[in-house]
Amino acid sequence: MSDTHVTDAIVQVCAAQLAPTLNVKSFFDDASSTASYVVHDPATKMAAIIDSVLDFDAAAGRTDTASADAIIEYVRDEGLNIEWLLETHAHADHLSAAPYLQTRLGGTLAIGRDIIRVQEVFGKLFNAGTEFVRDGSDFDRLFDDGDHFLIGSIPAIALHVPGHTPADMAYVIGDAVFTGDTLFMPDYGSARADFPGGDARQLYHSIRRLLKLPPETRLFLCHDYKAAGRDTYVWETTVGAQRSGNVHVHEGVGEEEFVAMRTARDATLSMPALIMPAVQVNMRGGHLPAPEANGTRYLKIPLDAL
Repeated sequence: MSDTHVTDAIVQVCAAQLAPTLNVKSFFDDASSTASYVVHDPATKMAAIIDSVLDFDAAAGRTDTASADAIIEYVRDEGLNIEWLLETHAHADHLSAAPYLQTRLGGTLAIGRDIIRVQEVFGKLFNAGTEFVRDGSDFDRLFDDGDHFLIGSIPAIALHVPGHTPADMAYVIGDAVFTGDTLFMPDYGSARADFPGGDARQLYHSIRRLLKLPPETRLFLCHDYKAAGRDTYVWETTVGAQRSGNVHVHEGVGEEEFVAMRTARDATLSMPALIMPAVQVNMRGGHLPAPEANGTRYLKIPLDAL
């Protein structure tokens, strides 16, 4: 499906939702500045969980499920049925709790098909061996650009928005879009594009595709880092607010200007604190590496590789 056809289909979906019919509950993890979401169709109580967090203490090498357990409590209190566990990409800043949630709540674990490219790159980086099958089979469903699906009776589209990583997806669900790491709040700008497989030009075009949506479309972001002068975390905005006010990519900012800005800015950024544990877990769909002969699981840190 071409970009034009995909965008036209998305606009039709959004236009069909004249009032906000998708219920959205956010869960914000201060440690990783990550917003996770439980979204549901109020008519059917069918729901999806987007970008969940498995708590991880890097210094101690310990995982914890407090963040995921809060989601489970909410889902059960509301009487929701989980259809989907959606990942926008293989996160570099937190571990996914999707497998833990799936064992307790069910649902189909899904991500974009280009996760296979990410698995190839990082499978080599972490020397994962032949036992790590790099075909996307750690996930139940691999979305292609423009794939349609439903949450209850609410139509949704998976939109490929590469640039931050090759596999980034945005999920257009009714009148709302879950953008992953393509965009941040207007006063903070856009995602970095310097990870393996990242591309600032692709990111620019991905953002422009999102900003073709109707201005009233709600955007739910994966992160907020509190821009200078702002004291509170915020992770919901609109297409219109991004068009007029995004400090990196508002209307009038051209491709060359954006690429130059993004490239210079990325050169000043440190690697995310959890990139090593996060990526080698998330490339496996959130599954931890298998235990070794002594019954203990291990994460690797490749030296002088990034």
